[in-house]
Amino acid sequence: MAEPNRQSGENEERIIEIEIERLRPFKEHLFQVKDDKEMFLLQESIEKYSILNPLIVRPVPDGYYEIISGHRRKHAAEKLGYRKVPVIIRVLSEDDSILSMVDSNLHRERISYSEKAFAYKLKNDVLKRKSGRKKSQVDYKKPRKRSIDIISENCGDSPKQVQRYISLTKLIPEMLQKLDDEIISFCPAVEIAALKENEQRELLKAMDYAQAIPSLSQAQRIKQLSKEKQLSLEKMEEIMCEVKKGEITRVAFTNE
Repeated sequence: MAEPNRQSGENEERIIEIEIERLRPFKEHLFQVKDDKEMFLLQESIEKYSILNPLIVRPVPDGYYEIISGHRRKHAAEKLGYRKVPVIIRVLSEDDSILSMVDSNLHRERISYSEKAFAYKLKNDVLKRKSGRKKSQVDYKKPRKRSIDIISENCGDSPKQVQRYISLTKLIPEMLQKLDDEIISFCPAVEIAALKENEQRELLKAMDYAQAIPSLSQAQRIKQLSKEKQLSLEKMEEIMCEVKKGEITRVAFTNE
């Protein structure tokens, strides 16, 4: 059943119901849709109250629609046997779609380090592109904010913290997974992200050899050796084998 019209500012937006089979995921969507506890709770809510917040979609060729916001709601509804879901259709550019997708997901209570990192990077890239508009569109009387500052204001993290998150996108997948799994802590991971890809892979070997994870001070020393072009597997193994109470947390894992 279609819901009544709602207004947004001066423009009237109409909520309609669309067949799920006509919906497509947004190709830039980077947030995981998992059958976890949160999904179970979402299904319970939809089963009890229906979908309270309509999906945001944009039209694409051949009568289909891309989901900008609502991938998890669509998945939950599909599992419950829904054939149609309520949506608001908006005509959005690629960049505006990305910004809307990122902003609608960053408010979630649980979001992985990697999701947040790539979301910040994606938004930062879009804002930088938008800031490169024609000179005639720029008001030089007003100071222009950095894209990092805009993200900070919208998301609550300091500009420095936003930059730290973006740096995490340089981690190799195996290292990023250890961060998401909370094997590696956030601050050491930021330091490790400055290493070259082959150095990160060598560090994984050193971690496996020592059966240890780097503390912040160890990660900083490894990063410094890399900057000085003096880093080697042997030196990383030596650092990782140091045992200092309260500085290293030892864990057993296999480097696969």
